[in-house]
Amino acid sequence: MKSGLIFLLLVAGSVASAQRTSTFDFLRLDMNARAAALNGSFVSMTNDPNLLYYNPAGLATLEHPSASASFLKHLLDVNAGSLTYGQEFPDLGTFAAGIIFVDYGSFQQTDESMNALGTFSAREIALSMGWGTALEENMYIGASIEFISSSIAGFSANAAAIGAGILYQIPSEMITIGASLLHAGTQIGTYAGIRESLPLELTLGITKKPEHLPAYLNLNFHKLTDRADSFLDRFGSFSIGVEFLMSESTRLRAGYDNEKKRELKLGTGSGLAGFSFGGGILVKEYQIDYSFNSYGKIGGLHRVSVGMTLEP
Repeated sequence: MKSGLIFLLLVAGSVASAQRTSTFDFLRLDMNARAAALNGSFVSMTNDPNLLYYNPAGLATLEHPSASASFLKHLLDVNAGSLTYGQEFPDLGTFAAGIIFVDYGSFQQTDESMNALGTFSAREIALSMGWGTALEENMYIGASIEFISSSIAGFSANAAAIGAGILYQIPSEMITIGASLLHAGTQIGTYAGIRESLPLELTLGITKKPEHLPAYLNLNFHKLTDRADSFLDRFGSFSIGVEFLMSESTRLRAGYDNEKKRELKLGTGSGLAGFSFGGGILVKEYQIDYSFNSYGKIGGLHRVSVGMTLEP
């Protein structure tokens, strides 16, 4: 595992510490319903093309060519979604490509006297490509590149970024360990000359399949590059997810995000903020997933995804 860790740390060492951002924070959104139901606890999962957005090393575990389409109805009628496709190429590794979009809709434009001048729109988009391959037995590495664009009323800001990941499996213990560093890059174009950092994301995670329990148990630590008041505070952004294998074709999922629980507290409580629920069914070569993520008193997010496994 040493050589794989060096691969990841070399990339991590080439970028500065991350800071909270605004324009490009949409990159942190969970688009896929399966990952969202686990509250983003996904860095050490396997056999899913959406690992392109969590850990490109996991792409090497794809068993068949796979496609996925997701839709998210965000708060205030904001629409978002993603399209993803992954396939193995012998002797080259597994490649994936995807697009993420966020559409904020149309807004009325006025002058200083509130006279209507028409409408304008706002949207964000990210194009991603990733690659994963086996470095040695039970160890995989991967890398990704993404081009990001944000636009509003004819103005735009653009950026480019890279990512890297590692995945290590321990079959005898039914354990998978994953780590990824994502969104390491810089702006190419800015809004009004104001430069903003990308949401650099270092995530560590572990997945365990208990011997006598048909489930995957996940624990992920997020935002490990963010500044923290103490060493222990650095691990405060963690998520937990569980995927129950109810039958050959049915999955139930639940998740918890500690940071969302803490930040969405209103008044004396936060309700179910930070919790997520969902499930999925397999119908022949199709997988249909749904998730609900609670924002407490603010509301909740619904996601739907449809995946398809293709013959090689």
